[in-house]
Amino acid sequence: MKTDDKKNINWPENGQPNWKKIIVESHLPETLEPLRELSKNLWWVWNSRAIELFKYVEPKLWEEFDNNPVLLLEEVSYKRFQELNNDQHFMTEMHQVYDQFKNYMDERKNLGSPQVAYFSMEYGLHDSLKIYSGGLGMLAGDYLKEASDMKVNLTAVGLLYRYGYFKQVLNLHGEQMANYEFQDFSKIPVQPALDENGEWIKVQVDLPGRKLTACVWQVNVGSVKLYLLDADNPANQEQDRSVTHHLYGGDNENRLKQEILLGIGGIRALNKLGYNSEIFHCNEGHAAFIGLERLSNYMEKYQLNFFEAKEVVRASTVFTTHTPVPAGHDSFHENMFKYYMDPVPKRLGLSWEDFVRLGKANVHEDHFNMSYLASNLSQGINGVSKLHGDVSKTVLKSLYEGYLEEELEIGYVTNGVHYSTWTAKEWKAIHNEYFGEEFPRNQLDFDVWSRIYKAPEEQIWNLRNTLRKKLINYIKARFSDNWVKRNENPKLITEVIGKLNPNALTIGFARRFATYKRGYLLFRNLERLSKIVNNPERPVQFIFAGKAHPADKAGQDLIKYIVDISKRPEFRGKILFIQNYDINLAKMLLQGVDVWLNTPTRPLEASGTSGMKGVMNGTLHFSVLDGWWVEGYRKDSGWALPAERTYEVQDFQDELDAETIYNILEEEIIHTFYDRNKEGVSVEWVDTIKNTIAQVAPHFTTGRMMQDYHTRYYLPQLERTNNIKNENFKWAKELAAWKQKVSSVWNEIEVLNINVAEGVNNMMTVGREYPINVEVNLKGLSGNDIGLELIVVENGVEEKPQIVERLDFNVKSCENSICQYILNYSPVHPGSFNYGLRLYPKNEGLPHRQDFKYVKWL
Repeated sequence: MKTDDKKNINWPENGQPNWKKIIVESHLPETLEPLRELSKNLWWVWNSRAIELFKYVEPKLWEEFDNNPVLLLEEVSYKRFQELNNDQHFMTEMHQVYDQFKNYMDERKNLGSPQVAYFSMEYGLHDSLKIYSGGLGMLAGDYLKEASDMKVNLTAVGLLYRYGYFKQVLNLHGEQMANYEFQDFSKIPVQPALDENGEWIKVQVDLPGRKLTACVWQVNVGSVKLYLLDADNPANQEQDRSVTHHLYGGDNENRLKQEILLGIGGIRALNKLGYNSEIFHCNEGHAAFIGLERLSNYMEKYQLNFFEAKEVVRASTVFTTHTPVPAGHDSFHENMFKYYMDPVPKRLGLSWEDFVRLGKANVHEDHFNMSYLASNLSQGINGVSKLHGDVSKTVLKSLYEGYLEEELEIGYVTNGVHYSTWTAKEWKAIHNEYFGEEFPRNQLDFDVWSRIYKAPEEQIWNLRNTLRKKLINYIKARFSDNWVKRNENPKLITEVIGKLNPNALTIGFARRFATYKRGYLLFRNLERLSKIVNNPERPVQFIFAGKAHPADKAGQDLIKYIVDISKRPEFRGKILFIQNYDINLAKMLLQGVDVWLNTPTRPLEASGTSGMKGVMNGTLHFSVLDGWWVEGYRKDSGWALPAERTYEVQDFQDELDAETIYNILEEEIIHTFYDRNKEGVSVEWVDTIKNTIAQVAPHFTTGRMMQDYHTRYYLPQLERTNNIKNENFKWAKELAAWKQKVSSVWNEIEVLNINVAEGVNNMMTVGREYPINVEVNLKGLSGNDIGLELIVVENGVEEKPQIVERLDFNVKSCENSICQYILNYSPVHPGSFNYGLRLYPKNEGLPHRQDFKYVKWL
């Protein structure tokens, strides 16, 4: 072949694969289709009959797949389905459970007002849906279940994480290893959220120089719809696909992107889905960006300005804070924050300086605080227990300069737990017997719970023994499997399992391993602890579980320390750490242990809910008087460490608390448990269980919690929101205009004269009148706009002065903006006090004083 005869080869242009997503379901006989529908609604999670139904399908697979019915139905053989089809008992039970489900859903087709949109970074609904890490998520999951049970018109929004939170594995040395397991979305209870045309709904949010696209998934939680946003799709750049890979994973920049997606993307998802919610509930500051998106929507749709839109958004938003320390609130350095949020102020008609002040307590701060943003855009702010409500005032007080802590309109709704999820089926049977078939629908009738006193002591004692033995068997299997997998010494495994005693007093301690929770407290005196657990006549065993955050080295070291102690000869089988604390393990522990131990540093436990779940099951609570236990503790209904702090040095306080724990264990708890009558029953122990169920448990259900949110926040704020929006937002416009009028001259208001009667600054007499006259130039405002008040506080309380009296001045005259204020002060309390005079804006349209935070001390 000649050179000039050569031809170029036509290389093929094959291109890249153009993948399209399909979801293929297993072949389920038509007669068994109710199982498919049941598996796709998490209603089954809190229905004991539905759980038993799925377990019956294939018990071994049910356990192997961590009680995931979606995966179960994918993997069960067709032969087994045919067997079930011919099993008359199973088919009858399936149809009865399915009918129960359909009736439940039919009763909830038409829901009333208010329509609530609930936003949270995590939800603890079931182990098959790994979108939770701890207490915040468990609370949110229980709240959705209760909303469904109580026929609340609620829709929830969150993120769908590809890897969720980590699975905890302990190596041979007791060191925590964080394993992240891939979630196959086709094998968990989620499904694409579709629009009216059957198209998968997607939303976009703006990131610097690009768009972030998220698919919207739907989770059915009874009648409640939970929508989850998923950024892990090919439409996004690689660094953005990881935004929803890990719950609380990545750096602070990734957290900011997650919160942009949750807040801004979440509102856009609800808009696309056609929701017109009336109340927006921001569960922790992670979701605070919902306020920004809603502001923009009102301004664009109704041609409102920022200040008018803000009146509507504030009135219709509730912010729940769960964090008792300032460092726990998300904040972002202003440089990074500006990089991502620079276009937003323009949409709101604000300068960058005015915009960024929404997330700052003062102009000099260099971080944008999400809890500050949520507070500034919410009328209702609450902590999650009575004590935490007070702590939250301290945490957020810098937002309200000029006001004393006790004045702040930050309330509380104490957390609760979902009865039907956390109560053992054995207890449900007893409750059904004594409380009646209407229970738990009538759980808010607290008198019903008192019927537990009718139950014989022996019946309750035997039930508690059954649940403890069930727990010990579960632990033996789980513990053995885990230790074998990490090649632990077989002799040690055998020894530990052999010493676990199903009849011994069993005490549980399981929660997130943060140092403030003081999981180390029990081990301050190992010699004394050894004597307690090794008493042959009155044996005691402790079960520990919990995860430390992957970045919390101190928490991980504490876990290792407990594991090391548990391997010592004197503690083998008496102290045990069970790895990978999850929902199923939590249920078994809370239902099976005799005592639930909780030892946080007060007041760092915002609420806590694990102990509440325990008392639903007759598990007695032994805790520091912190969080919910301050409200829950009753004499003869559990045990408590004193609330008062004795030592400023924490190590000394720990030493004292540890000794107190040992004393209460030895002198009260162990003695009571083993003091039996001739039938082998501890009557005093059972009486304590009855007191716990009758006097404590009914106050800490999500039913009571839901009722409190409605009466304290949802309904009052709904009424105010409707008033603000009426007549084309007339009230919003008037109130915004008034606020702008006041703020425009506020710094110019001039105090011309203060005339204090003789004696006010020296000695005064109870009952005598002392006139105080104040002359103020209000710079165009009137006495109807500005109030003046006298504040009298206790003397000598510099950090948190307590108000003794707060008295308003009367307007004597007001001409050309010069107002004369007068007060005839008559002291009623003898003693030494401090007083001050304070000007404040006054308008009947304000829900409370901090709604318009201007105040001027004279």
